[in-house]
Amino acid sequence: MKVVCLLSGEHPELPVAELRCAVHVQKTLPRVAIGESPDPSLLSRLALTHRVYEYIAESPATDGAVDAMVSGASLAPAGTFAIRVKKVEGAALGTPVPALERRLGGLISGRVSLSAPDVTYGLVCSRDRCFLGRLLCEPDRRSIDARRPISRPFFHPGVMMPRMARALVNLSGVVPGEVLVDPFAGTGGILIESALLGVRSIGLDADPLMLRGARRNLASADVVLADAAHLPLRSGSVDTVVSDLPYGQSVQIRGDSLDRLYDQSLAEVARVLRPGRRAVIVTHRPIDTIASRHLRVLERFEQRVHRSLTRRILVLQRPSRE
Repeated sequence: MKVVCLLSGEHPELPVAELRCAVHVQKTLPRVAIGESPDPSLLSRLALTHRVYEYIAESPATDGAVDAMVSGASLAPAGTFAIRVKKVEGAALGTPVPALERRLGGLISGRVSLSAPDVTYGLVCSRDRCFLGRLLCEPDRRSIDARRPISRPFFHPGVMMPRMARALVNLSGVVPGEVLVDPFAGTGGILIESALLGVRSIGLDADPLMLRGARRNLASADVVLADAAHLPLRSGSVDTVVSDLPYGQSVQIRGDSLDRLYDQSLAEVARVLRPGRRAVIVTHRPIDTIASRHLRVLERFEQRVHRSLTRRILVLQRPSRE
């Protein structure tokens, strides 16, 4: 199924990268991606996408072209309908959104219901293109955000917010029934998001306090006291690894000892991963050189959290053949 996706604007690259767990992306514009969705049931897992529409048509961003596109689609929903227009920043179509929605609604056969339509159509405009679609999915970002760390039974400062944790799990490409390991599990934020997707979630940590907290936050998770440099797992037994590595402030390590921990733990990640599978690793300083000793670097992203903290995300892969 061909789809049009309205992406969040919180990062210039991560929303498209996350979308690839559910969509074969063919074309992108600012905050818009078009592609094929082989399994639409996967769309609801997304954290950085606002809405997904079944693709109907597209046109240049002019009033005449948009009117001709909607008229030519011969839309005639069986029940009530609404049409919603979204113009992202930089959209060339200048007509105000309320006027557009009224005008285009008049080109569709059927009864309008703004409060509870049976069918919702969307016109998404980015730069010089407009895309028409039927709403398929609106990922529930509110429920993800409601799982904020401070509301959990066990809270520790500085942990990752659930929306980012969900996006990282999606970047790994893991699917229900597979095994995800977090060797620096902390309070269990990544484990929570992966378990909600039907993934078997295994957490390891060297801090007994963090593991007790993770058990309180997610009773169903498998959590084990372990050294990330010596994982108690068989070689090639794990489908994916997703982890936010320690960065010094919360652990008694600095300088060379932190680099050594990264090197040893990434060597273990490479060992336990199945060939061809991914690891998604977050750090707070560049570790490309260390990571590339053990795994292939597929993608890298940076996200500025605040003035003194930039989150660095690496998507890594164990080669199929070594």
